[in-house]
Amino acid sequence: MPRDVNQRAKATLDLFLGEREPDPLPAKDPMAVELGRRGGLIGGKARAEQLSPERRSQIARAAAAKRWGKG
Repeated sequence: MPRDVNQRAKATLDLFLGEREPDPLPAKDPMAVELGRRGGLIGGKARAEQLSPERRSQIARAAAAKRWGKG
């Protein structure tokens, strides 16, 4: 999308009228996606192992209270 207000308005109108195709989304780097996925898969388990059972229970209670509106 252009930075100029008038050019942006024209581009938006062209998109709306179907006279122009939307800009394609940039492709994601597969290596970065895989690294992020690996970290995400490990993260929660590693954090849970470091927490004491009492602290995990506190976190779970707080999450339930937020979810169900009791706190």
